[in-house]
Amino acid sequence: MDRLACVDVPSLGLQLLILRHRSWSGHPAALLDRDAPQGEILQVNRRARRAGILPGLRLAAALSACPDLRAGSIPDEEVARGVDRIARLLERFTPEVEPSDREAGVFWLGAGGLDRLHRSPGAWARDILGRLRSRGLSAAAAVGFTRFGTYALARAGRGVAVLRSADDEALACRGVPLDLLVRSASTRDALAGIGVATVGQLLALPAAGLLERFGREAHRLHRAASGAAWDPLRPRPPEESIAGRIDLDWPDGDAARLTFLTKRLLSSVIARAAARGEAVAELWIELVLERAERRVERIRPAAPTLDEAQILDLARLRLESISLEGGVIELGLRAVTVEAAAEQIGLFDRSPRRDPAAAGRALARLRAEFGAEAVVRARLAEGHLPEARFCWEPLDGAPRPAHRSGGTGAAADHHPSLVRRIRERPIPLQGRPFHGPGGLHLEGLGAESVIRMDGPYLVSGGWWRREVEREYHFAETASGRILWVYRDRRRRRWFLQGAVE
Repeated sequence: MDRLACVDVPSLGLQLLILRHRSWSGHPAALLDRDAPQGEILQVNRRARRAGILPGLRLAAALSACPDLRAGSIPDEEVARGVDRIARLLERFTPEVEPSDREAGVFWLGAGGLDRLHRSPGAWARDILGRLRSRGLSAAAAVGFTRFGTYALARAGRGVAVLRSADDEALACRGVPLDLLVRSASTRDALAGIGVATVGQLLALPAAGLLERFGREAHRLHRAASGAAWDPLRPRPPEESIAGRIDLDWPDGDAARLTFLTKRLLSSVIARAAARGEAVAELWIELVLERAERRVERIRPAAPTLDEAQILDLARLRLESISLEGGVIELGLRAVTVEAAAEQIGLFDRSPRRDPAAAGRALARLRAEFGAEAVVRARLAEGHLPEARFCWEPLDGAPRPAHRSGGTGAAADHHPSLVRRIRERPIPLQGRPFHGPGGLHLEGLGAESVIRMDGPYLVSGGWWRREVEREYHFAETASGRILWVYRDRRRRRWFLQGAVE
């Protein structure tokens, strides 16, 4: 029986979110289905779980239990890119890699025929986990013989599990808790209600009637664990090479113009390599001459790189040094790539440099024209009400910009954060809300109607000076604006506190 391995990167979406916000490391963190106070928690790390935060809670409730919680959402497209990057990394260890279509972060690998390349299956799996750790990802792996067995043992472990035989694998799987494998809480609770908490106890149930009594997930899990469901490895197809091609309008042998065309193709080639977490180790320049003759020139940088200027300079030198027997009618580039270091990806994603001295000079001109009090910055302050939670202080110089963190293995996309703009003095809204055409109307907001209200979020206190009772709401208008409004219970009036942009 051929060996099979499973690599489990648990809570992949949350791990990618923490990589984007590196300051969250060491804090309780959670992944949300949407970035909103009523967003549902999908995944949590160990610190959050120890604090009593579990998937299924709403963010507002979780924050009341753990004020130090860091939470956010991540687009499905970014998780898909993370799965793709990990799959490409695993393909460096075996040509047969199958990402799970049910659970992002689970991968099955063909582990047969690798004896002459690695000391042992365990060393091979440890090398994989080490490479993932270098990308900032924690994972577990199991090397065995069946799809279900390797998945169950990888999900239950924290390192590498290597099974000597199919019987050893089946025996080890029997003790795996079902709550690590069953995704549906209702299925898990139904099985726990009759004392079924492990794979072995599930296999002890009769297969007949399992679907009708406990549902599809329990039935599918029983078939997989018992070996009744034959599910062969389905590795993903080989990836296309990174290449580009351009047809010339007329034969051209000028080195300067060929260099310019090379630059047009090179930008796309480097971007695709960076998106795959790879660097260019060698570049092939293919020239098709007007007599159908093909010529390939190879350039190799001193080290694999994503520096476009460095590669383009080598291409220019090469094109200027060769003599062509005719004009070029087609030019193509093909990149030979290797895995890029995390520092190379970060340099590729870094924003263009700006002169901090120029920013300081601009602020000095503003102070000279409008007065010193015109250049200030907000600072958090102790206060009970939102408008008292910040104050303004003079800004002497331009603050040093912080480099935004991104995911590993690719040029990270910039996802702007929502900003809540708070007014120093809330604006009173005239009259009471009334329902009209298109939704709820708050007089003072113009003709816009409110199509959805989230809340209320209560703020009360102030007994030491003047008692305050407010009901805060997030109001989404028909035009897409999100306003932050509240109702003053004691004054029985509505106010506009700010907006979310």
